[in-house]
Amino acid sequence: MIIVPLKEGENIERALKKFKRKFEKTGVIKELRDRQAFTKPSIRNRMARMKAAYRQSLQQAEE
Repeated sequence: MIIVPLKEGENIERALKKFKRKFEKTGVIKELRDRQAFTKPSIRNRMARMKAAYRQSLQQAEE
């Protein structure tokens, strides 16, 4: 359960923004989307390697 403490006179929009940020950090939506379709472990590993190679290429291009 996510609790967002409100200060006296704090705007409701600001509190809602805090709630959305905390909710996104929990990763519930990401996990829900991942569970909608099964991905084989070999494909998961391949995607992780591709992401790592992409990040590495970006870092090398930056230097």
